[in-house]
Amino acid sequence: MSWLNALVRPEILTLKPYAHATWDPAFTRLHANEWPQRILNDESGAGLNHYPEPQPRVLIARLAELYAVDQSRVLVGRGSDELIDLLVRAFCRADKDAVLVCPPTFGMYEIAAQIQAAQIVSVPLNRARGFALDTAAVLKACPNPAVKLLFLCSPNNPTGNLMAEESILAIAKCVRRQALVVVDEAYVEFSSRASLVSRLDEYPNLAVLRTLSKAHGLAGARVGTLIADSEVIALIRKLIAPYATPQPTLEAVLSLLSPVHLQSLPQRIREIQRERQHLAQALRTMPSVKEVLPSEANFLLARFIDPGSALARANRAKLLIRDVRGQADLEDALRITVGTSAQNARLIEAWR
Repeated sequence: MSWLNALVRPEILTLKPYAHATWDPAFTRLHANEWPQRILNDESGAGLNHYPEPQPRVLIARLAELYAVDQSRVLVGRGSDELIDLLVRAFCRADKDAVLVCPPTFGMYEIAAQIQAAQIVSVPLNRARGFALDTAAVLKACPNPAVKLLFLCSPNNPTGNLMAEESILAIAKCVRRQALVVVDEAYVEFSSRASLVSRLDEYPNLAVLRTLSKAHGLAGARVGTLIADSEVIALIRKLIAPYATPQPTLEAVLSLLSPVHLQSLPQRIREIQRERQHLAQALRTMPSVKEVLPSEANFLLARFIDPGSALARANRAKLLIRDVRGQADLEDALRITVGTSAQNARLIEAWR
């Protein structure tokens, strides 16, 4: 019996996925009720009158190469948001199973749980230790048999700090037969640590979320990747929409993940890291700023004496800053995305 059987909703284990139309470009398509020819001004490579390939093989191969994993461990979704939702739907029965989250963190974990009517077990990050993962508290909460998913964001949004790798792996080991540990690495390219995908062989109940939205500059394309044990991938494939990657997105992403793009990526990341350091130094000199937290992401979290005034001054300069004061332990904090040198200079001028 698979190790997954005890974790997954019984209905999902027995679910027969939707049988989408066969995809084979070598054949003329008279089986999917599509328009039989291109419409005027359709300049796409494959033609928008046809459904795209479900889980496009060429994109799977490109992402597997990018993330240095086997293709059987890759599932592509419409951003990480869709994959978070699918994981909760697959593992959590309404009003019975639970998702463990560590606030303050990315809000979609709780939203997905609420939509599914799953319980939420909240284990706050340790504010006194720079919002570090409270490993002991998480392990204390884990014996709860209802917990089926743990979401850990590293680097964490909105605090910007990395979770200790040894803590994440200790938790994964503890819940090996009970829950899936999902590490959201949306910002890992900006950090000083490599991805945890290299530990999947040792920890089959570990899953990693990656995205093209941040370091690759493709937020508008909506391409997220779930990297996990092949059995987990096969399970989630049963739930995902049959044509999740639109043809224009597929063609654009394949073009923009070209060798030229990837060769320039380290330099572009270093530019953001330099701007992050410059912006943090400037903020720390301002009397209105109480604290700027260390960050391993492409944003900074800063505490203000009067955050409302800081927001208003940024707005007058036509700059949008994220108000995170509603999150746990962030009653005076704002999150600032690191922009270009010129954009950051405008913000610094607005707050001086």
